[in-house]
Amino acid sequence: MELASLPLTFSASSARQPRLPRRFLPLTASAKLLQARWKGGQLKAGGRRIFLYAVTADASAVTAEALAELERKKHDLLRAVQDTGRGLVATVDQRSTIEEALICVEGYSAGSGVDLAKLDGTWRLVYTSASDVLILFEAAARLPFLEVGQIYQKFECRDRSDGGIVRNVVRWSISNLLEEQEGATLLVSANFSLRSKRNIFLQFEEAAIENIHISEELQALVAPAILPRTFLSLQILQFFRTFRAQFPLRSSGSQSLAGLYYLSYLDRDMLLGRAVGGGGVFVFTKAQPLA
Repeated sequence: MELASLPLTFSASSARQPRLPRRFLPLTASAKLLQARWKGGQLKAGGRRIFLYAVTADASAVTAEALAELERKKHDLLRAVQDTGRGLVATVDQRSTIEEALICVEGYSAGSGVDLAKLDGTWRLVYTSASDVLILFEAAARLPFLEVGQIYQKFECRDRSDGGIVRNVVRWSISNLLEEQEGATLLVSANFSLRSKRNIFLQFEEAAIENIHISEELQALVAPAILPRTFLSLQILQFFRTFRAQFPLRSSGSQSLAGLYYLSYLDRDMLLGRAVGGGGVFVFTKAQPLA
């Protein structure tokens, strides 16, 4: 690491002020000391005044240290949300710890805008305090036949500069009827537009149930393996495979459901968001593209 081109001038008793030749100086811990002694555009050293005209520094060491600290803060956040059932069983103390960890990570992106190319892709929910999501987990906890699997947000905005499409994907199942965890998919689609550096405005368009995968037990009941499959049994199996029920979230002439969402932090592997108006916080990690 180097400081490039540090022209320095010394004032002496003579009228002529000799210039030191341009050279490269190593960046060391003494830089902090120089900064502390800098005052009014000059630095006193050895009884002489040093005028600093321009300094350019390779700050890679500082950057590496900051990145390492950021990764530690992200790890602290992910560790804090463990064992909370994605927020369902989080205690008051856990929620307080998580909020503190969230704020620490969010501070690293203060003032920067949303990079839509980085936002594009699939994100897996690992924690939330939003009541409209927690109610799904509560239902699964109370109803023994209902299972709620992974929840994703899929953003489609790579080549956009003003917004895009976001799809909320909920994997769910019914015991003994559908495959475990991913027997069916609830898909809620919305258009979004940038309203400020980090606020996006969501307009929900449609909800759909699709990707039905019936269990082996149900398949055996519909079309027993020991019997020839009839035309009717094949039609039933095909119906489940291609089933899709969709429900518009807006009617003709009326506004759709909408909401404001604050993306408080975004990098290559973590997305943090807050529903504006006290709707809760969200912690996502980057996931593989959905099939």
